[in-house]
Amino acid sequence: MSKREILGKLTRQENISPIDRNKISNTLVIHVPSPLATYYTRFSQINKPNTVLLITKEPASFEKILRVTSRINSENNLKIDGAKCEITIGNKKYSGIRVKGIDQFSDIENLQRLFEKQKFTFARNVHIKNDTDSLIRVNKFFELEKVEDGIYHSPNNEDRYYIEIPKHIHWDEFRDVTFDIKNNVSVSGYDVAKGIFYEKDGITEMVRIIKPNITLEMVKEVKDKYFDRLL
Repeated sequence: MSKREILGKLTRQENISPIDRNKISNTLVIHVPSPLATYYTRFSQINKPNTVLLITKEPASFEKILRVTSRINSENNLKIDGAKCEITIGNKKYSGIRVKGIDQFSDIENLQRLFEKQKFTFARNVHIKNDTDSLIRVNKFFELEKVEDGIYHSPNNEDRYYIEIPKHIHWDEFRDVTFDIKNNVSVSGYDVAKGIFYEKDGITEMVRIIKPNITLEMVKEVKDKYFDRLL
């Protein structure tokens, strides 16, 4: 299987919760649970955050976030994965840094301080309830193994696949189509997100699928359903 690294964007709907402690006072920091939290217990995540969003006062470029994250990792012997993100909660939009690889919640404030030293300013805190519905968009690099035409596998996560879909659809239509497919496919208990890959010839529309112990046959069945609905 051929491996490649490609730039893209992922959009997912998640219930998020505010982080109220272990952060710089009066800043907005959000925790996003693992998409597999429904299937694996959340108790294992008590001391290890899954994904943390450090909300900034002003949007920062993806290039700046990558450069600064690399510098922070090099200077502090860390392995933080930083990416540009945007989160929509109701009619409010916030921009920030999506961070993965934090060992424990108590490390968040120190990480904020490191970004502050690199000229990042964090947004003031706002009240958000636990398990608030949100729409999260992340610009990131994807590591992929091509399994067959239109299907890719993550070499770092055996439960994660990406399938190409035939055309662009807006989020509301994607949500409706996905809900209908989930009710008409034999595969159950999987999480999906909508995304794109930036290719030299244009943009490739894709869907990310996550499920414990997922098989290629399951992925093909879901892919076929999307093509049936979108062609």
